[in-house]
Amino acid sequence: MNALLRIAAWVLAVCLVVAPVFAVLNGWIGGSRWPMRHLVVTGEFHQVSDLRVRSVVLPRVQHGFFAVDLQRLRTDLGALPWVKSVEVRKRWPDRLEVTVVEYRPLARWGERRMLSEHGELFPAPKGLGRRLPLFVGPDANAPEMIAFHAHARPLFLGSGLQVREVRLSARGSWSLLLSDGTEVEVGRNDVQRRLERFSNLLPRLTTGEPRRLARADLRYTNGFALVWGPTPPASNNSSMQGIHESQG
Repeated sequence: MNALLRIAAWVLAVCLVVAPVFAVLNGWIGGSRWPMRHLVVTGEFHQVSDLRVRSVVLPRVQHGFFAVDLQRLRTDLGALPWVKSVEVRKRWPDRLEVTVVEYRPLARWGERRMLSEHGELFPAPKGLGRRLPLFVGPDANAPEMIAFHAHARPLFLGSGLQVREVRLSARGSWSLLLSDGTEVEVGRNDVQRRLERFSNLLPRLTTGEPRRLARADLRYTNGFALVWGPTPPASNNSSMQGIHESQG
């Protein structure tokens, strides 16, 4: 009997010690005694707003310093669109520090993903801006596509054009689409020289040419093949101007 009493007393003593600690850690008590008073959010915010981060954090810190679940906070913040990584730290007695690192988008990757400047693929957030170029190719070739785009993009700026699409086939053949709708088939070999030769000649090819260049095939040793669109119809203003001039 005495042994049972000693066991019961020992269990009671443990409960008296553990129960308050358990209650504090779960926020049942102590929230008003050790409240979180300071929230510091840092990061270069371009896509994720400071207010959005705070809206996730604040409900998780209302039960006091000891009840803040850092792992759950990291998971919740990491689930926000555009978020690459999160650091969360508690500083005694009442401070929570949150550091957010965003993905820096370079291009759309197909229809459902995006490619960062560092070659990382991540889910495309809702409301995706269509001003970013579209990349289509094997996932493993993302670094090559970044390098190809970095080389091709400045070549056409002098003509006032942007590279809207970059495509790499499973066989390693490159092609791109310019902002005026011109399709450029580059091929697999000597791609940099072919692009440079074409971009240098492009202003001369289009100057005074009323038709739009629809397609350029650069897969030739000493030249390229061009396909032109139809000649645009004369505008009404141009027709009226011609009539008035003939009457004068």
